[in-house]
Formats: sequence, structure tokens, C-alpha cells
Amino acid sequence: MTILPAPKAALFHPVRSPPTVSRVIIVSDFCDLQGGQAKVAIDSARLLAEAGYDVIFFGASGVPDPRLDHPKIRVVGLGQVPLANGGLRVALAGLWNGTAATELRDLITTEAGQGTVVHVHGFAKALSPAIGPVLATAPVPVIYTLHEYFLACPNGGFFDYQERRICTRMPMSAACIMAHCDARQRSHKAYRLLRQIILHRVGKLPQSLCHIVVLTERQRQIMAGHLPKNAQLHLLANPVTSPPKSPNTRSRSGPFAFVGRLSPEKGAPLFARAAALAKVPAMFIGDGADAAAVRSANPDAEITGWLAHSDVHERLSQARALVLPSLWYECQPLVMLEALSMGVPVVAGRWISGTDCITDGVNGVLFDNPEPEPLAAALQVAQTIPDFDPAPFRARFAPTAHLSGLLDIYQNALHKYLHEKAY
Repeated sequence: MTILPAPKAALFHPVRSPPTVSRVIIVSDFCDLQGGQAKVAIDSARLLAEAGYDVIFFGASGVPDPRLDHPKIRVVGLGQVPLANGGLRVALAGLWNGTAATELRDLITTEAGQGTVVHVHGFAKALSPAIGPVLATAPVPVIYTLHEYFLACPNGGFFDYQERRICTRMPMSAACIMAHCDARQRSHKAYRLLRQIILHRVGKLPQSLCHIVVLTERQRQIMAGHLPKNAQLHLLANPVTSPPKSPNTRSRSGPFAFVGRLSPEKGAPLFARAAALAKVPAMFIGDGADAAAVRSANPDAEITGWLAHSDVHERLSQARALVLPSLWYECQPLVMLEALSMGVPVVAGRWISGTDCITDGVNGVLFDNPEPEPLAAALQVAQTIPDFDPAPFRARFAPTAHLSGLLDIYQNALHKYLHEKAY
């Protein structure tokens, strides 16, 4: 675990002397598994509980996941409807969820002791900018993990859904405001712009944050200039908490595999066209709006639909390689970490955050442009990659490594908070 100092900010090294962390309040949009962001929040809660720490899991929506059933975890769920599933009333709550803010403030006021830290895993899907003032005035340290880019970009991804390319416009500039970049109607973009204004001006985010966790160095670079200059940035990778298949040492006779939503930003049709061009078998594990485009581009491709996590691992362990053709930056795809931990090479766009762990020709292939020809060439090269040792990746992304990194960050934040409070 590495701690990256913000410009002109002093580097506070992790300390292990008193006062020590004793309780963690985890704040999440979801109590259930709704994507990688919720999975990391839930998995970290379980890791902390099993290590003996008291955990309060505060979530706006969803039935609590079974992994939260632990004597050291108390779930405070609001039972609200997530933004994606609601109508006008839910949309208004997405701009300012007063109930969530009140409940979170009361929880922190009641439960936060000297050894407490608050760890936030997002706000944009249910909690809303309303939690910002609560975090800014919390009497304990607050840590925020960047699972997406909503603190800077109105649509959360620096991605133009209409042009299907990475967006380089300055967030909230005139060019950004005028651009129709949302996946849906212009009215939805207007809604996101309004929420962003509320986030910055009333919610005081991200300017009030003192401790921000970035998942990769690339993500830090992407967010440079959009985060508070005095914030302490901490680099900590996502954990691979579900033990993947044993290290993969086999002839690469299986198909090339795509895992995830078949949605515009994920680039599934790009992979389908490239696989047809390279004349290699392609398998798509998942489903979504681009399924028809995948079938049209490559009628021979297999689309499995959504599978259980164990079945995904089984299929992935037999794949020639995992392919990440995403057209946006991503943050740190969990499936990439799982593939490398299984000894499965990864073919990915060089712009994708987290691909610094891929070495060309050793454990994968990186291509430079989101076009079928460069990806097709990369698929051909990937067929020549020999088996590689996944042990370093299994250790790097192991739950124990993630837990150790979390505790260092928490202790660092607590020490800095108490030090500044004393003066």
C-alpha cells in the first residue's frame, strides 16, 4: 500500500501507536451487491469484522447482503429506492436526499468515538450530495474511495455516450454544459448538471474531503486538478476476495472472453468485430443493450448471459485471455485482477486505469487505439503468450493485503485528525 501526497501536502506516514482505530462506519449507496463499488464496500466490511473491528454499515437501498451477517457488523439500511429504479420523487431525492443526510448525521453523532473513522464508497446512486455537509462537519476522520469520477464529471465517467469516446472537456465548463454526452436524453444531462452544481456549492464535495483513496496511479492522474490540493491521496487496489481458480497452466485453446455489461462504454461490439477480423473465438459473459450489436458484428460469438460468480471463474479459467475493450477509463476492473490472479492473460486498451500491472507479451497485451484492427492484432499476439506465474498478483490483490492497506489509511487519517485537532 502506497500513500501519495497531494501537491504541497505533508506526507503522514502510517502509525501503529495509540490512539488506534476501533470502529469503522462504512457509507454506501447499496446494502446489496449492485456492481463492483458495492462489492468492495461489503467485502471490506466483512474483512474488518473478521479482523475484530466494530463495523456499522450504512446503506441507502437494498436488502443487506448475506456477507454483512456477522456479529461485529451492524447494518443501518434505509430501504430506499435507488435512483435508477425510481420516478420523479426518487429523482428529487437524488438531488438532495434529506432523509439519508439526517440519518447519517444522527448515526455519526451517536456512534462516533475517539477511535472511529468514516469510509464513504459513493453517493451518486442513492445517498445524493446531501451527505456532503454531514461529512464536512463529522467529528471524526472521513475517507472517500474513488470508485468512479462523479466528484468531477457530471456523468461519472469522463465519457461521451453519444460519440462513444473519452470526453476531454473540462467538467462544468461551457463546452461540458452544452455537450449532449449523456446515454439518455438531454434532459437527463441537465439533471446531472444540476446535481453537480448542488454537489459543489451546497454539498461542499469534493473540496471538504481530506483523505481520498485512488485505486490506481492512472486514476490519480485522471483526477489531477479536480481534487482538493490539500487532500491526502492514498493508493490502494481493490481486493480479490472470492478465491479464483487455481493458477492457470494449460494450453490456450479456449475462447477469448469478455466479462461484464454489454453497454456502450464497455466496447463489446469493438471486441466482436476484432475477433471476427482476427478469426479467433469470442465469448461474452454478460448481457445488455449492445447484445444485438455484438451478434451482428460476430454471429459466431457466444453470449452466455449473466452467470453466477463461480461459473464466471470457471469459464474465465478456460479462456485464452480476458479482453477489456472498454472505451472509457474504467477505475480498476475487478475481473482484470481476478484473471491475472488465475494466470489468465489480459488484452486491454492502454488508456484503461489499472493496466499498469500488464506487461506486454508476459501476462497480456496492450493496444493503443479503440479500433478493430489494433485489437485484432493484439488478439493474435496474445495467442503466443506463455504461462506466467500468478503468485505475485494473488498476493498483491489478496484480502489480507487490502485489509492491511485499509488499516494503515485509517490509522493515518485518525492520527492526522487528532494531531490537527490538538493544535
